[in-house]
Amino acid sequence: MVRDRSFHYELEKSKDKNGNQVTIIKCHGELVSDTAGQIKELVRPLILLGGRIIIDLGDVKHLDSAGLGALVGLKVSAIEQGLCILELANMTPGVLELLRITHLTQMFSS
Repeated sequence: MVRDRSFHYELEKSKDKNGNQVTIIKCHGELVSDTAGQIKELVRPLILLGGRIIIDLGDVKHLDSAGLGALVGLKVSAIEQGLCILELANMTPGVLELLRITHLTQMFSS
């Protein structure tokens, strides 16, 4: 059986109670070497706008080192820019385990 290596997302923008921008990106499918560029292209410009960015991984079926590298790079960019907070939400047990074995849990903890 061939795995479906597709990736897509839904973008929701809103404001919090203080009027700050909140962007939720609901990811679906596989965040792997073939698709990691999509999340980077989407999130990089959002970092420059500031606010809070939440990447919802609840429906990510597979995350490989390239996908993890994309998320780490985006988190580092957000920290360096100092304009926004980037968070991961709804991490599956597989994603949590990958963060644990790569010692990245603290980087993405709230």
